[in-house]
Formats: sequence, structure tokens, C-alpha cells
Amino acid sequence: MPDKFNMQSPPFDRLTEKQQHHLRSSLDVAYFRDKDVILQPQKSCEHLHILINGAVEERAADGSEIYAHYANDDMFDVRALFEGEVRHQYVALEDTLSYLLPKAVFIELYEANGQFAAYFNNNLKKRQVLIDAAQQQQNLAEFILNKVDHSIYHPPMILRPEQPLNEVALQLKENGLDSALVKLSDDDPRLLDSPTAHPYAIVTRTNMLHAVMLENHPLDTPINTIATFPVLHIDDGDFLFNAMITMTRNRMKRLMVCDGKDAVGMLDMTQILSAFSTHSHVLTLSIARASSVEELALASNKQRHLVESLLGNGIRTRFIMELISAVNEQIIEKAFELVVPPALHDHCCLIVLGSEGRGEQILKTDQDNALIVEDGLEWPNCQTVMDELTHTLQQLGYPLCPGKVMVNNPKWVKTQQQWKSTVTSWIQGAKPEHVMDLAIMADAHAVAGNRDLLVEVSNHLHQLMKNKMLVLQEFTRPALQFSIPLTLFGNVKRNKEGLDIKGGGIFPIVHGIRALSLEYALSEKNTFERIKQLQAKRILEPETADNLSEALKLFFKLRLSQQLSMHNSSNKIDLNHLERTERDLLRHSLHVVKKFKQFLGYHYQIRD
Repeated sequence: MPDKFNMQSPPFDRLTEKQQHHLRSSLDVAYFRDKDVILQPQKSCEHLHILINGAVEERAADGSEIYAHYANDDMFDVRALFEGEVRHQYVALEDTLSYLLPKAVFIELYEANGQFAAYFNNNLKKRQVLIDAAQQQQNLAEFILNKVDHSIYHPPMILRPEQPLNEVALQLKENGLDSALVKLSDDDPRLLDSPTAHPYAIVTRTNMLHAVMLENHPLDTPINTIATFPVLHIDDGDFLFNAMITMTRNRMKRLMVCDGKDAVGMLDMTQILSAFSTHSHVLTLSIARASSVEELALASNKQRHLVESLLGNGIRTRFIMELISAVNEQIIEKAFELVVPPALHDHCCLIVLGSEGRGEQILKTDQDNALIVEDGLEWPNCQTVMDELTHTLQQLGYPLCPGKVMVNNPKWVKTQQQWKSTVTSWIQGAKPEHVMDLAIMADAHAVAGNRDLLVEVSNHLHQLMKNKMLVLQEFTRPALQFSIPLTLFGNVKRNKEGLDIKGGGIFPIVHGIRALSLEYALSEKNTFERIKQLQAKRILEPETADNLSEALKLFFKLRLSQQLSMHNSSNKIDLNHLERTERDLLRHSLHVVKKFKQFLGYHYQIRD
């Protein structure tokens, strides 16, 4: 009889003491290995599964859709107990332990206890609505591949800089607009300071309201005085999903549309939604609308299908990265909002680390996150909330991190001052065990809560690492430890387990560029952007920068293609699945990595 079964969690806390005893005495325990199929479609289901540990994925019968992820204390498949057979496939994503409650006992408790039954009735009804909606969703790539053109945006209202505020307010009202552009004069100081910016500022009804009511500007104030500069823009003919990314990242409702330096339109979020009106569930909107973990999970599980569609339509891997990074950020932020009490949102900051922090994750990989808590905040049940957040992210398809770099580990939850002290001790010690902690913290990106809390910690880390050559020597060493998979004669080395593209190609570039960025205190987190900055500062030669960027793009693309075709998240590349031209490009790119490692060894005086 399993004594550790949790009777305090719903719906088991609704059972009487006698019913709880009956349930506990009926339980059995089952073990499933990684990739075991636990339940098959169109087969009978004889037990309710209640997970003890591990992870399980619910898929469509043909594997085309993912509906849910289950982790410890989650239950499945209730519906099959009533319907007689399983609809979907349930697969263990790792070694998994599960309690088994016999169908007969479950039905007996269901019929004897109304509150217990109500829990399952409500959940089943809601879940069925969500799954039906997910099954009706059309191909997301269809609208993401749309381009910005005059059929979507509207012509801009362009004002003269000297027009008075009250006149502009009347113009906006008469034209039914809530914003307008101000064409700046050539001698405007803002343009002189930013010669590459577009010569426009923007004014909204909110700007004007604040100017009059809060800042006491007179009604004849020139509109140029209160207009905002610069104006974020999208180019006419660019992909609509780029507009969505810009709006999402900057939390904006509108963008200026430009043809060269000329403003030709204004694009509002409502116009984007109108363009998508035939699609009932736009991914980012589904995330924004989600009011429960179940709703969020169905939106989250659309990512793989979206990536496949985009890749199949020839969209470049780098663009896919940017889109998925923005989507991931929204999902994680929404999970934070659902789990963390609203009163605490402004007093802590959830940060993502590693590839997620750099915006280089495409398919979901292990959770890598941490929490910065405002100094002086009293939060007694912080550990409980962080445990729930980790569990929620696992339900959304983000596996647990084997290295425990997660917010449920107290090591990665600290106040702002504690984080600064920890970073200082890591750098001063410069011990090998601290190198990777420093590396992942250097890529930290704020996704939820009070994002300003990260700024001071990041600035502290960058200032301490700047020009610290001895520390950077130890920091860079791991980039040189992986061998390049090339033979003595310079060909790609074959291995029956596959070529380790992460260790042999991706990591040396990512970590080496990260070290150079820290040496020169560069603020960028994305590897491609770091390479651009290093080239701009003449730290990398243009040819070297181009070669490293192209090599990294190829590694990401090859890995992604094989992960999708083989339905895994492996870093191993099967050379037999590559065309001759791809193998040639791979060989050339590995030589680029070899040369870069030689440069790093010389630059930081690292000798084997």
C-alpha cells in the first residue's frame, strides 16, 4: 500500500477518510522507461495514472499534434475510463513512475462522492473544448508568411512640428485616429544626434492627455515638444511576423511603415488581427488570452508544428529563432503571471539563462532559469511558489534541467544584493566549477516581473569581467576542451553515434564569442549580435565574423532539420542524412571553428 500518496491535493482531499483509505489500498505502482508508450489509441484503459515522477506527453494518434505534458501529481487518462477506449497516445519522455488506480475503484468513488465527481466533470468539459479548438487550428505559417503591404496598413497622418496641441487633437478626432507622425526639420537636435534614424516623431492621444493634465502644457504647445522620438518601424514588404515580433518585444500597439526613409503608413495591432481574421487561434493571442495552465499548454504545444511549417516554407533559421524566442518569452511570462501572486510581480524578476537567454533556442530544451528578488522583500512561501512554477513549465513542455539550474533550486533564487555578491565570489575565485555558472549568468535575459532588477546585476557582472584576462583565461578554457570532429586529413570524422554538433561546433563559437564580449563589456546576449558588435569594434576581422556567423547558422539548421525529422532533441548529426553539399559546408564550417579555437588559445594564452 503506497503510504506517500498525496491525499491533500485536489480532488483527493474531497474524499471521506474511509474513501481515502479505500483508494490508497487499491493503488499499484508502475515503471516506464524513456520512450515507452504507456497508452495506445483505440485500446482500453484499465487504470487512472497519477504520476509520481518523470514526464509524459499526450499526442495525437498520428503524432501530428501534442496536446499536453504531465509531470508529478498530474493525472491521465480520465476520459478513457468513461469512454471505454483511449483517443490519444501517451509516451514517457523520461524514466517515469506512476500510481495506478483501477478503473473499477475510480468509478466507484466517482459515483459515491459528488464533489469528487464534479472535479472531473468540470475538467473534462473544459479540456474537451480546448482540444476541439486545437484540432481545428489551421496552418500557422500561412499567415505568418504574409507581408506588410498597403492592403494591411493605413496611410499616416503627418503633422508639421509647429502645429499646436489643440489643433492636432481636433484633427485626430475628425479623422478617427489615435496617433500621428510629426515630420522633423533637418536641423532638429534629435536628428543631429541620431543621423541614421528616420526623420519622424510620433504623438498619441495618450501623450497629449498627459501633456495637458499631468505636465500642465498650454493648449498652444507645438506638437513637436511632446512627440516621442525615435519611432519604431517596419519596412514595407517585410514579413508580418517581424512586425509582430517587434510589437511583442517592445509591448507596443503600433509601428511606422517605411519605404526607405519615407513614412508610408501606420500599422496597428488591430490591423494585424484583421489580417488574421480567418484564423481562430493566433499563437501569440492564444498565449495572451490563456487564463489557465491547460489553455497555455495547448498554445505552447503548437510551437513544434509552427517551426516545421516555417522551415518547410523556406524561412531562414535565424528568423525562426527570433520568432520562437519571442513566443517562448510570452509563454514563460504568462506562466509566471498565472503562478506568482500579482502583488509580487513588481518585486521580483524571472530570468532565463543559456540558449533561451541568448534567444537561440528553437525547440524546447531543459529549463534554465533563475529569480532575482527585491532587496528587503519578505516572501516566506517563495520556495513553494517556485516549486509550482517549475512544475507548470514542465507541464508546458520544458523538461527539468539535469543540472538543477531552475527556480525550484534555492541556489538560483537570491535577492539583488545576494546575486551581486555571488557573481563577485564566482569571478574572484575563478574556479572551474564556477565558470559555467558565470557563463549562463552572462546570458541572463529578463522575461517577467520587474525587469529592472536584472540591469544592476548584469552591469555588475560586466564591469567585474571587463579586461580581466586571467579570469577570462579560465573562463574561455572550456571552449577549447571539445575536440573538433575532423580527421587528420581535414575530413569530417564519422561516428556511429553521430557527430556531436553542439560540442564540436556550436559551443566553441558561442562560448568563445561570449568570452570576447565579456572582455570588452558588450551588452548584447545573442551570439550573432555579439559577433556584429565585435566586428564593429574591430575585434574580429569582417571575414572572421562572417565565417563564424555562417558556420553557426549552418550548425543550428542541420541540428534543427534532424531533430524534426527524427522527432528528438539530440545534438547528434547523422552524416548519412546529409546531402553532399551539406557535408562539404559542414566540413568547411568545422574548419572555421578549428581556426577560431586557435585564435582563442593565442588571445588568452591558453596552452594544453
